[in-house]
Amino acid sequence: MSAEILAPVAPESFDSAAAIACDGPTFELRFTALFNPGRGYAFPCDAQGRVDMDTLSESARTHYFYARAMVGAEFHFPAKVMAGGTRP
Repeated sequence: MSAEILAPVAPESFDSAAAIACDGPTFELRFTALFNPGRGYAFPCDAQGRVDMDTLSESARTHYFYARAMVGAEFHFPAKVMAGGTRP
């Protein structure tokens, strides 16, 4: 599974975000900005919403930890969505 960070992205970009080559549905964990509509981060995750840290680049890990730390201050609670843009 390849990892790709999409930072920051507009909501209309979420639909094509993080195309991951694997069998079955793919998911993303999305952190959307509280005060800057249309901005946020998306990270590939499994069906339970777990992000595989080993597949993320150093930059992606930094952004992931930042987004997690800033939930409630800069970002909404993360949402697990199917890579096509819909919630499972």
